[in-house]
Amino acid sequence: MISADQFSKIDVKPDIRIKILQVIFIVIVAVYVIKLFMMQVISGELYRFQAQRISQRTVIIPSQRGEIYDRNFNRPMTLNTDSFAINITPGEIVTGEIPSVISRLSELLSVSRESIEQKVPPQMYRLYQQIEIAGNVPFETIAVLAERIDSFPGVSWQSKPVRNFVDTGSLSHIIGYVGNITQDELTMLYNTGYKQGDIIGKTGIERQYDELLRGKEGREVRTVDVRGRRIAGSENVSRTPAVMGNNLVLTIDRSIQILAEKALGKRMGSVVVMRPNGEILAMVSYPWYDPNMFNRNELGAAYQAQLNDPQKPFLNRSIQSSYPPASTYKVMMTTAILAEGTFPPEQTIDCLGEVFFGGRLWRCHIRRPGHGPVNLQQALAESCDIYFWEVARDHLGIERIVSYAREFGFGEISGIDIPGEIAGFIPTPQWKERREHVKWLDGDTMNVAIGQGATLVTPLQMANMIGMVINDGTIYKPHLLKEVRDPVNGAVIRTTRPAVLHRNTDIGADVFQEVRKNMRSVISEGTARFPLNIDAVQIAGKTGTGEVGFEDRWHSWFAAYAPYDSVNPEEQVIVSVIVEAGNTWEWWAPYASAIIFQGIFADETYEEAVRTLGLQYLMPVQGRRE
Repeated sequence: MISADQFSKIDVKPDIRIKILQVIFIVIVAVYVIKLFMMQVISGELYRFQAQRISQRTVIIPSQRGEIYDRNFNRPMTLNTDSFAINITPGEIVTGEIPSVISRLSELLSVSRESIEQKVPPQMYRLYQQIEIAGNVPFETIAVLAERIDSFPGVSWQSKPVRNFVDTGSLSHIIGYVGNITQDELTMLYNTGYKQGDIIGKTGIERQYDELLRGKEGREVRTVDVRGRRIAGSENVSRTPAVMGNNLVLTIDRSIQILAEKALGKRMGSVVVMRPNGEILAMVSYPWYDPNMFNRNELGAAYQAQLNDPQKPFLNRSIQSSYPPASTYKVMMTTAILAEGTFPPEQTIDCLGEVFFGGRLWRCHIRRPGHGPVNLQQALAESCDIYFWEVARDHLGIERIVSYAREFGFGEISGIDIPGEIAGFIPTPQWKERREHVKWLDGDTMNVAIGQGATLVTPLQMANMIGMVINDGTIYKPHLLKEVRDPVNGAVIRTTRPAVLHRNTDIGADVFQEVRKNMRSVISEGTARFPLNIDAVQIAGKTGTGEVGFEDRWHSWFAAYAPYDSVNPEEQVIVSVIVEAGNTWEWWAPYASAIIFQGIFADETYEEAVRTLGLQYLMPVQGRRE
């Protein structure tokens, strides 16, 4: 082979050298021409598509959440207000400048640097994807950002509606609130279409029906320059508008909700107002919170104060707290005694005010001197503990009591359509042996018979108990959603039908008729004859006083329905009230119920009902009453 030095020594004529250079030049030009032909003609469409894709930016258009209405569908309880969200695209910023951009954003938005760094960690610095770092940003802040945009590379903003809760107060536990999706939520919901930066329901109806409320986001494809800035005068390649979420109509009646809220007042406790078919007309839990606080970029001292509040304002006591049912449990016990027939209802037991059993003295707390001879109807009306103690211990037994408690839905969740419901608890001999390694005693049965001991129920379960008595053994699943409506034309898309939760066919209708009659005697001649014997409507129900260890305070219960004289369940309303022992003792549950029944059936406001009943000057009642 000839080396380069040898080749250079070869005597080549100048004209041959020129021809060789010409050939080389022609070959090079031909290669370039062929390459250009391939790029522009053969593969031209592919390269044009790639160039177009690189120069385009897809922007998400947030959808508005559907609005939530009460059953009258006349005024929304939630709205969407205009606001802005600020995003950052880390990949568009020189890596070394990202910390300084974050510092400037922290100062501009008045949020901590740490909160932004949590959303934009170092492992995301090369990500060419928008990350939302702040929502509910006012227009004034956006104007300042626009003026200083050169100091904020990779930062952009977009319109993003913010949830505004018009009706707060006790509705906060029903409607719930919304917030940015967390990483844990995203991990679970990613495959269902959720993504980083989405707004998602956190509690209540907002969470239960998030997929119905959230709508469908739109997309806008924009032409941008190499720095990601929109090119002036360029046309959008395509635009898909956002679709608003569905509107929800609840079973809640706003006027009854306000009535129940005011009747309970600032007392820790709960009120449930329900139709026998499971429609919730009102659900109040005090204390409550303001869901609008979650619209702020950083929750401040107000949120922390409520979070640490021992009264737990975020707790929906209607479904998330359980209490000893006390004497309201005697409605279930009355049903069991009548259905089993092991002790004749007309037979009496002599109440002397106290009985010695199991090495201790058991006192009937309603009337210490004793009720004298009482039958079943009189025992329920006067809430005689000794009657139910002896019948439960000697004639019914714990296994039957537990069986009937299950039939009434105690110890099980009802499946109401908001998250967080608890099941309460029904103690059994098996549970006690496993937990305490001791056998069940007759004294335990006596405690259970009057709704004490380890028995725990929720206010909603108490309402279901009354519903079962009204419906001759059928419990309907409680629900808050009445209708789903189209956000544009208001057309009904879906309607919630009453669904049977449990139906008992072993107990005859005549048994429930007798139970209702006995419940009426509680009002007409028994423990609640003073506060509940009102002119507007006939009521049937049961009082209860739950012992929780205080010497001068007890849980105050009342569970009832009206009208008693109606044979049409669609006309009837169930009211379940619990006022916790943590309040100043005033035996308020029966009085709150009276106000609610008066307001509903006389079509009066809270203030009018109080005046009608003469309760405006009522002083707190001292001492224990039933």
